[in-house]
Amino acid sequence: MTRIYVPATSSALAAWHAARSIPAAALAEAFEAPDDTEEGEYAALMSAADASAAMLTAPGRRFVVVVESTYAPADWADVVAVHGDVADRQPGDDTEEDLGWFATQEVPDLL
Repeated sequence: MTRIYVPATSSALAAWHAARSIPAAALAEAFEAPDDTEEGEYAALMSAADASAAMLTAPGRRFVVVVESTYAPADWADVVAVHGDVADRQPGDDTEEDLGWFATQEVPDLL
């Protein structure tokens, strides 16, 4: 099974959580680690975070949904974690800041 990192906005995350799936179009924009090392996974996570930041057109938070699946669309049960900013940020803010880690059951509290 492949672990991928899907960039998201808060509205996309809310829609995916409500639908209990992530559409194929979103999965096509995902990042995959170049290898199974922690550094490779971190690089994929931060690439997805940069893509999420690029989606912001107003103050908001970057989100990255971590999915273990080889199928599209992905079922919400394939989501293993969500990474996100703990506070809103302005479009164009520094993207080097690390994201927080959240369990899937915490998603409603993030929205």
